[in-house]
Amino acid sequence: MNTPADTTSRVWLVTGASRGLGRAFTEAALAAGDRVAAAARTRAPLEELATAHPGRVLPLQVDVTDRDAAFAAVRRATDHFGRLDVVVNNAGTLSMGMVEEFTEAEARAQLDVNFFGALWVSQAVLPVLRDQGHGHLVQVSSIAALGGFPSTGLYSASKFALEGLSEALAREAAGFGVKVSMIQPGGYWTDLYTAMRTTAPLDAYTPLREELAKQFADGSVDSDPKLAAAALLTLVDSDEPPLRLLLGSMVYDLAFDIARTRMDTWAQWEAVSRAAEHAVPAPAEAAGEAVTRPQQGSR
Repeated sequence: MNTPADTTSRVWLVTGASRGLGRAFTEAALAAGDRVAAAARTRAPLEELATAHPGRVLPLQVDVTDRDAAFAAVRRATDHFGRLDVVVNNAGTLSMGMVEEFTEAEARAQLDVNFFGALWVSQAVLPVLRDQGHGHLVQVSSIAALGGFPSTGLYSASKFALEGLSEALAREAAGFGVKVSMIQPGGYWTDLYTAMRTTAPLDAYTPLREELAKQFADGSVDSDPKLAAAALLTLVDSDEPPLRLLLGSMVYDLAFDIARTRMDTWAQWEAVSRAAEHAVPAPAEAAGEAVTRPQQGSR
């Protein structure tokens, strides 16, 4: 059954809402007077939110890696609230280990949540947002999408994939009045690290692990998740939200350092890059046969 019509507050769908950043996002939306369809694998924390905010929280127990379950959860949310204004694809996990150490099952599990889970939710909400002619889809990416780092290769792969998907999705959805943004958080005090999975270590990487341990021992720059939630509210309140938003000074500085390094490298290898292209007719075209050309930019 739909709740009574309410045009004064927004309706959110937040995945991974039971803890960490997702919980902070949900609480910030509620503090702003909005309503939230709060989705997570664990239902008890969601029931606590619903009790604390009568009529404004719809608890949804769902595993986003299950495509059918993700679509069903979106249907329940729209049936209950009548619409969706802001969707936050936050559900995610962290698996740490050197690339060589990952089993197939471990690699697939990392991509299943961070990439495919976000894909299924995106696919489920797009028809709703498209039919409404408005809505804002926010993908929670990571500092790991800026570059690959030792021991987080598969995590980075999942976030790189999410960003490539989201860039295309933003252009596909723009004509329907739907906005897409990616937030790239640095470190926050959540249970991401305490709940992370690790691979079985190979002895060959012991020296590298020891070096990484020394770096981590120097301390962290992790922050209160409420700061990320405040930034998210600013983002969704904007009439012209950016495609990407960096969260934190450390990730901001790192993004510029990585971009400058890449630009310097591209410039150093410019001659080789340009020499690798010289347009010639397609072999079939030269032979007088019809040619179906790919869209520009595809390979």
